[in-house]
Amino acid sequence: MLELKDICFERSGKKILDHINLKLDEQKFYVITGPNGSGKSTLAKIIMGIEKPDYGTILLDGQDITNKTIDERAKLGIGFAFQQPVQFKGITVYDLLKLSTKKELTKNEACNILSKVGLCAIEYVDREVNKSLSGGELKRIEIATVMARNPYLAIFDEPEAGIDLWSFQNLTEVFKEISKESSGTTLVISHQERILNIADEIILMGEGTIQEFGRKEEVFDQIFKPKKCCKEVKTCGSRR
Repeated sequence: MLELKDICFERSGKKILDHINLKLDEQKFYVITGPNGSGKSTLAKIIMGIEKPDYGTILLDGQDITNKTIDERAKLGIGFAFQQPVQFKGITVYDLLKLSTKKELTKNEACNILSKVGLCAIEYVDREVNKSLSGGELKRIEIATVMARNPYLAIFDEPEAGIDLWSFQNLTEVFKEISKESSGTTLVISHQERILNIADEIILMGEGTIQEFGRKEEVFDQIFKPKKCCKEVKTCGSRR
């Protein structure tokens, strides 16, 4: 279980995260959503250790990891997929998967992982992770690297950013599979309805705080509730 206690984070005099308290259980698929600037990505980076909170405590199964480095958190089983995947000149997809698992990995095993994210293994396993790959391909390869590690807590920061509709539809299917098969905790930062729809629980953020947190059926209606229109229309004129 991951627990955040009273997390605060400020930059240039602005409160990005304002006293965040949150508990995430095992074997659940969570989605954090909210408008731009609400603190979603910052919260994900603080969980991974990319950013450090100004105040508060982060516990993983009761262990205080607030001051642990990214590498230390990775060894404890936290995996992170960036909003903009990193490119590696000279490194093949197979090399990247081996580095991610930190163990011997056969090409057949690598191909099985790639097939789970909808990539034809024969075409991709020996390709370099560079600009020749599209945004959607890079996204799926990065998701494959996280899946290869089978982390205790997997974090995906806006996986739909910068990809085409076809790739997004495939990504949605990938997350459905992750939701069914993962024995750990999955946390996705997204504002896409299709991804929200496969969550067990949704965390709605706004202005650096958690405004709603609960089962998908409860929070979904709050997010997509139709706005009421004004029944009265006032007009104004001017006198000459």
